Amino acid sequence: MDDIHSPSVASGPSTNGASNGLSKQDLSLGDLIAEKQRIEGELSALSSVLDSHGVNMRTSLTTFDGYPRDDIDVPQVRITRARIIHLQNDLKAVMDKIEVGLHAHHAALREAAAASLAAQGAAGTANSARADQDAALQAPFAKVNSVVPGSPADAAGLRAGDEIVRFGNVNWMNHEKLSKVAEAVSQSEGRPLALQVSREGATPEVIDLQLTPRRNWGGRGLLGCHLLPL
Repeated sequence: MDDIHSPSVASGPSTNGASNGLSKQDLSLGDLIAEKQRIEGELSALSSVLDSHGVNMRTSLTTFDGYPRDDIDVPQVRITRARIIHLQNDLKAVMDKIEVGLHAHHAALREAAAASLAAQGAAGTANSARADQDAALQAPFAKVNSVVPGSPADAAGLRAGDEIVRFGNVNWMNHEKLSKVAEAVSQSEGRPLALQVSREGATPEVIDLQLTPRRNWGGRGLLGCHLLPL
């Protein structure tokens, strides 16, 4: 007898296409983020389908003697599992492209900031040099990859996708691969840290936040968010 609780499709990537009919190669960074959110929404809905049957991706669909269980809709569960596998592979592909796009986007920003510093510095008064430095300090140096609900980061208003411009006294020029962020967090437990973030949207905006690192909020770490260096 076939293993009826195994998906009936291969677990490799399902397609190189996206929901809007364009190749993922042709999608903009904003479109890729929207596609990620769409896939995550569908995965959540499919997970609810499995929950409604009282099963998960590993639950056996046969009885101890090898017959299909009659207390669940076995075909529906198999179809749902197969779709989940497809979407998980699609999500990984989209996340890889988002990471590449973010690196390219912020590399261009850093190059533009460096070019501006060099050009204006060559002209050079003390005032123009200070203006150049201020411009460089506006470049984001980290991206919020995820935020845990109910965490200090969530309470402060941070969102996944936000780009950190300033974290306390840490900025693009001195973050040292985010080691200074970790240092600022450990030294500021229970005290608010001033943050400045750049948030994408219909109209990109720079937002000032207050984040208070603390323990015993119900999760790991002092912040409840994951940062990636840019």
